[in-house]
Amino acid sequence: MRICKLQTPDSTTAAGWIDGNLVRLLRPTSLVELLHAPNPAQAIQASVDGSRTTIPLDQAKLVAPVDLQEIWAAGVTYKRSQEARERESAGAARFYDLVYSAPRPELFFKAPAYRVRGPGERVHIRRDSKWNVPEPELALVISPQLRLVGFSIGNDMSSRDIEGENPLYLPQAKFYDHACAVGPCITLADAMPKPDDTVIRLTIERAGAKAFDGSTKVSSMKRSFQELIDWLGKETSFPNGAILLTGTGIVPPDDFTLAPGDVVHIEITGIGRLTNTIATRSA
Repeated sequence: MRICKLQTPDSTTAAGWIDGNLVRLLRPTSLVELLHAPNPAQAIQASVDGSRTTIPLDQAKLVAPVDLQEIWAAGVTYKRSQEARERESAGAARFYDLVYSAPRPELFFKAPAYRVRGPGERVHIRRDSKWNVPEPELALVISPQLRLVGFSIGNDMSSRDIEGENPLYLPQAKFYDHACAVGPCITLADAMPKPDDTVIRLTIERAGAKAFDGSTKVSSMKRSFQELIDWLGKETSFPNGAILLTGTGIVPPDDFTLAPGDVVHIEITGIGRLTNTIATRSA
């Protein structure tokens, strides 16, 4: 079962249940109310508003499926990511090797809800960076009780040269306006395929041609979902729930950097495709 957040014809937002090729509008409620219910699937079905018109999925204007959740991210959870971080951070490569094998994972705050971009919206590269990449990641949707209730797609935009210059610059490499996208929907946990059957694919288009294409499987992740959730919640509470990006196993070549106008597609089995266009912030 997949749910979404969409903009209705009267320019308000509503929650919706994606039922095949249709979006069934739900009674006025928030996504978090449905997701954090004891049985989300039952709550969704009980909220279908029969008085409201269904919308064809290809005509629905989907927005980021986020209400008030904080967005966090994990790093160095795939071997490919560890190797890339070591190359970009020659003076601090040892730190990334250690965090890959350490009991404690790398976790960092990525974005408040209001900074998150949705399907079809622009994400930014920093004007003071020369090496920028998207990071396609499986996103865990977590309840206030630290229960895994669903999955989405996340784009953890990253300035690799800033982070590589000094690990203490990580917040500037990761946390800025329009540096995070989530969507297009949330698949409930029980409806997701097994990790070995879940493929993440990143495709980058430039001037209508394919500039990069790569894929990995979620089963290549070193840490389990529950392990990351447990560490995230050790000393931090989430009254509105949280979304945790789980790291990337797809890294473009070191000579590749994003440019304004590039189109980034991230596909994950069982969820769908998140597409965003690259831009820079207006001066």
